[in-house]
Amino acid sequence: MSLTVDDFDFPLPPELIAQHPAPERTGSRLLHVHGSQLTDRRFADLPGLLAPGDLLVFNDTKVIKARLFGKKATGGAVEVLLERIVDSRHALAQVRASKSPKPGSRLLLEDAFEMTVSGRAGANGEFFALELAGDGDLWQLAEAHGRLPLPPYIEHPAEGADQTRYQTVFAREPGAVAAPTAGLHFDQAMLARLQDQGVRTAFLTLHVGAGTFQPVRAHAIAEHRMHSERFEIPAATSEAVAATRARGGRVIAVGTTSLRALESAAREDGSLPAGSAETDIFITPGYRFKVVDRLITNFHLPRSTLLMLVSAFAGFDTIRAAYAHAVAERYRFFSYGDAMLLEKNP
Repeated sequence: MSLTVDDFDFPLPPELIAQHPAPERTGSRLLHVHGSQLTDRRFADLPGLLAPGDLLVFNDTKVIKARLFGKKATGGAVEVLLERIVDSRHALAQVRASKSPKPGSRLLLEDAFEMTVSGRAGANGEFFALELAGDGDLWQLAEAHGRLPLPPYIEHPAEGADQTRYQTVFAREPGAVAAPTAGLHFDQAMLARLQDQGVRTAFLTLHVGAGTFQPVRAHAIAEHRMHSERFEIPAATSEAVAATRARGGRVIAVGTTSLRALESAAREDGSLPAGSAETDIFITPGYRFKVVDRLITNFHLPRSTLLMLVSAFAGFDTIRAAYAHAVAERYRFFSYGDAMLLEKNP
């Protein structure tokens, strides 16, 4: 079928957009979606829905302090959101200003360091290429002077609690500008409980870019082009997936970022080679999943690529019904909201 962004719209009362996390990481709600069967649970119930031999695959990326404020040489205010730190001197970024900065212009950020605008970058020219103008290491400068980049629908600036709650407890590879939010529901006690009952865990890294919040601008979704993100599949994770398959266990992606990395790396026969690559995979209804059997995810924005992804995974009509149920039952939406456990549409 020929789908448009209108097919992925739904009414969402603004008060259901979670502005703060639940008091406890595992204290959120969990909607178990199995075809037409919708079951309201607590996230703390998750271990009872998994079996020994199942494999949870987490994204261990760490959110960097990617939001920086400053001014142009002309004095105009700018806001910089780092999309990707390419190396110690170069980055791709979104730049907000009254007038777009021209190539060669300099930006003084946080009254601490300068960057030179090299030009536009990205598939649609949506980013600026920036270069550090003086001495220093861009990773260290961002960490010292930047601010945590909360999503645009969270209306308060990053506070003390956000420094820990907008990171997963297993975050270890710096590079993301948005959290892999399905992982935010897990605490160390739950991870230990899952290990004790024989549920295996594995990790990959996909550095989530700010492009994840960009709207789908094409009306027909087949015309949309995804932003690119870097991912790495360690050898241990490749081996864990193969072992899970061999023993008849299920591969459960924790978050759409884990799913996108696994499906991007997978061969047609479902085998998963280790290694690193770029992905701009756009998963829409009709996609045939090669690796992932179940998905843990939060509730996504209307008309978004992530809503299209979960519709491909669980079924278009199933997701429409699940989201209508979630709204009616007052689930909390988006990054700090509640979660779903989705079974793959057969």
